[in-house]
Amino acid sequence: MSELAWVPQSCTLPAEERPLRVAEWDALFAEQLAAVPRSQPLTLRLELKDGPGVVDQVRDLAEREGGCCSFFTFTVTAGEDGIVLDISVDAVHEPVLDALAVRAGEQVSR
Repeated sequence: MSELAWVPQSCTLPAEERPLRVAEWDALFAEQLAAVPRSQPLTLRLELKDGPGVVDQVRDLAEREGGCCSFFTFTVTAGEDGIVLDISVDAVHEPVLDALAVRAGEQVSR
């Protein structure tokens, strides 16, 4: 199975751009991710460390991802303790959210 095999057919991002987008997510996870709590099957919460320009980076990435994968709903909340990115999907796309959670979790454990 290829690294991007979990990307759903409904994603409209051109195939040649997908590795670049995955790399953007990986960089965000590696540099800013503090925790990945998962209390609901259809929602993933990413707790991110704040820093100069980070909230804008998160909002930009979430907006672009929502543009090609409209099944995602992103909510970015900036607070004193950091940034929270909630990602929700419908039941059909739960496996995609699961794959994203695994990928993020791999970065937290490094």
